[in-house]
Amino acid sequence: MIQSMTGYGKAVVNYNGKKIHVEIKSLNSKQLDLSTRIPQLYREKEMEIRQLIGECLTRGKVEFCLYIESEDATEAHPVNTKLMQNYYEQLKGFAEDNHFEGVDWIRTLVRMPDVMTKTEVEVLAEDEWLMVRQGVQEAIGHLVDFRTQEGAALEKKFGEKLDNIERLMHDIEPYEKARVEKIRQRIVDGLKQLTEVEYDQNRLEQELIYYIEKLDISEEKQRLTNHLKYFRETMTDQAGQGKKLGFIAQEMGREINTTGSKSNQAEMQNIVVMMKDELEQIKEQVLNVL
Repeated sequence: MIQSMTGYGKAVVNYNGKKIHVEIKSLNSKQLDLSTRIPQLYREKEMEIRQLIGECLTRGKVEFCLYIESEDATEAHPVNTKLMQNYYEQLKGFAEDNHFEGVDWIRTLVRMPDVMTKTEVEVLAEDEWLMVRQGVQEAIGHLVDFRTQEGAALEKKFGEKLDNIERLMHDIEPYEKARVEKIRQRIVDGLKQLTEVEYDQNRLEQELIYYIEKLDISEEKQRLTNHLKYFRETMTDQAGQGKKLGFIAQEMGREINTTGSKSNQAEMQNIVVMMKDELEQIKEQVLNVL
């Protein structure tokens, strides 16, 4: 079963009056692109957190956020006024040099790093980290479950699009058979109008056969059928087949394009356009497959 690269997971850990929130979300990317936002208290565990994420998520643009919410609403974090003054002096000079006006300094300064944090150094207790680590694993698990659900929806959509392409391919057959006689008759009628030109009937038949063989799309249809089958089989493989499905979709596009270039009949070309539209929707969604 395929997995989507889009997902979201969250977990909450309660420890000694603190609520520790763990959130992780992912979008599509060619490789694992991981960014983290972690409080200073847990910075020493960042590499371990990255390792936990990397073991479960191989691709995707992943954003990891860990933040602390105090359960004691009466406890106010002290303001680091010295750091706040330092920020103000630097930013005020920059604002004056660049003619920035109407700056809300209080709102700006309180959002600067470490202004609204405790100044004393906290030490991460081992039992606290074990609980947070479990929360990280839980959030990753929820994200994987989300990806699996999204993958099931993608698989269903892919199946519908593949069915549509297969149906359209069969819709070509009546026009394909009828056009052979139309091509032959059009050439013969054209030659009849050239009364002063003599031609060898046998040679004409040979040239007609050669010309019609050039327009034959039997091989393209057979290869497209094989690609459709291979795409379905690949979807049932283990997770991580997104790139492979993308390559198969490209091969399907080649066969459809070749069919279009050989279709010298309006009805066939219209069907090819519809096939291209179905395939384009597959290509767009394949980008989200893990």
